[in-house]
Amino acid sequence: MKQILIIDESPLFREYLNLRLSGGDQAEVTVAVNALDGVAKLRTTYPDLIIMDFSLKRQGCLEVLKHKMENPNTIKIPVIVMAQHIDQKKIIELAPYGVKKVFAKPVKIDALFSTLSELLGLSFSIDESPGIVETHVNDDIIFIEIAQGLNRDKLDLLRFKIIELIELYEIRVPKVIVMLSDIKLSFADAPNMQKLLETVLVASKTSKRYIRVLTRDAFARKFIEEQKDYEDIEVVSNLQYAMDGLLAELGGSMEYAEKKAEIIGDRILAAPEASGGESMQLRFDADERPRKLDMDSLKESMQNLRIAVVDDDFVIHELIKNTFRTVGAEVVTYGDGEDYMAAVRQEHFALVFLDLMMPKVDGFSVLNYHRTRNITVPVIVLSAVTQRDTVIRAFQMGIKSYLTKPLKPDAIFKKAIEILEPNF
Repeated sequence: MKQILIIDESPLFREYLNLRLSGGDQAEVTVAVNALDGVAKLRTTYPDLIIMDFSLKRQGCLEVLKHKMENPNTIKIPVIVMAQHIDQKKIIELAPYGVKKVFAKPVKIDALFSTLSELLGLSFSIDESPGIVETHVNDDIIFIEIAQGLNRDKLDLLRFKIIELIELYEIRVPKVIVMLSDIKLSFADAPNMQKLLETVLVASKTSKRYIRVLTRDAFARKFIEEQKDYEDIEVVSNLQYAMDGLLAELGGSMEYAEKKAEIIGDRILAAPEASGGESMQLRFDADERPRKLDMDSLKESMQNLRIAVVDDDFVIHELIKNTFRTVGAEVVTYGDGEDYMAAVRQEHFALVFLDLMMPKVDGFSVLNYHRTRNITVPVIVLSAVTQRDTVIRAFQMGIKSYLTKPLKPDAIFKKAIEILEPNF
């Protein structure tokens, strides 16, 4: 049996990998909760593979790798590194330490297990059926969009993503809307439909009456309505109705719900086919309820990031600069799309905040420039424009999320964390 050592400070990611890798009789997993724990375990165990996070605190990733190289029993052990943000220079620095592959988080699970198979000579079962699962939080509602099909591996990941978002936004009473977008199910999908609902219930730990399933699929509706265990889960075909109901139950804002439903309503139940990416997102304005932030952790993960702001409003420049100054991220500002497009040919950014309406070169021209030159930096649009057609057009051009002016620092910060710091 192969031995695998996982060194990662995220308990959810450790739990997922441990569950997935030790599920059969091919591998035995040892878990280290930080770099020091990883070094200690390397003194007593000699695994066939090490999987570790790049952003380990105290003793970092390189220190663990140096300890590995100093021990003749561990020097040849291959390593897979996972990182939220890592540049090419650091990847080159890792090569002499036996690092075989660097994966960017959120990790593409099929690619990860393909590499594991190559390194360990094992065969891992992967559900290759179509399926896109994406989650997002707005106003304490967890939106889960599922398109193309119910992929079991992605449903496994969904459990951990729900927990991650609840912890990130400190949601006390989770409300969930599951959106089955342009999806046709049959009797053969019943086990996966049950897995989806049980995953949502177990991960959210919420009451069934706070769950809505948005679908036009006849089988999905019939399956839920005929199962006694799910009798309190409401099946709906209208997003605004679903949001109104959930927010009204807990005293939320009807006006706020109507605004969100108007912006995204046309694209929920008729999702376009995937464009080759790993996920399809539903994006909403950041919720504005304050949450506790681990500032030390954020400073460490964001201090080397470069963020671009493309907006003709000097006040927005200063607002975003001040928002990220406390975590040490570098913010570069541009007063027009033309200036940004000239700079991005040589510059590298981890994130771009982009205004849509600028007098010379607007945000849509910038998005088109990204698309034609295959620039994949994530974009968060900042605009006072909330017309549905304008927002949908921006989504179709590849933006990651959308924030409506006027902006609040906490909303900007949380949205950046959600886009830049996902484990899944």
